[in-house]
Amino acid sequence: MAYKLFNEIVLTKDIPEKRLKKGDVATIVDHHPVSNGEDGYSLEVFDVLGNTIAVITLPESAIEPLTENEIFNVRSLEVA
Repeated sequence: MAYKLFNEIVLTKDIPEKRLKKGDVATIVDHHPVSNGEDGYSLEVFDVLGNTIAVITLPESAIEPLTENEIFNVRSLEVA
């Protein structure tokens, strides 16, 4: 599935080195291939005030689109 730039997506796995959790929402900022041939995406993750807290690159298999039956939830960013 090709995602459009600047769409919001959901992480499907934890990214502990960035303190991100499965279910966190990110914005697509770039699309590119990764070494194994699977499409990859650069993602920007924001806090609830709109501040950037991480920029990460993941394969397409680690993200999924938002769906209409989901709701946002707030959690504290764990201290590393």
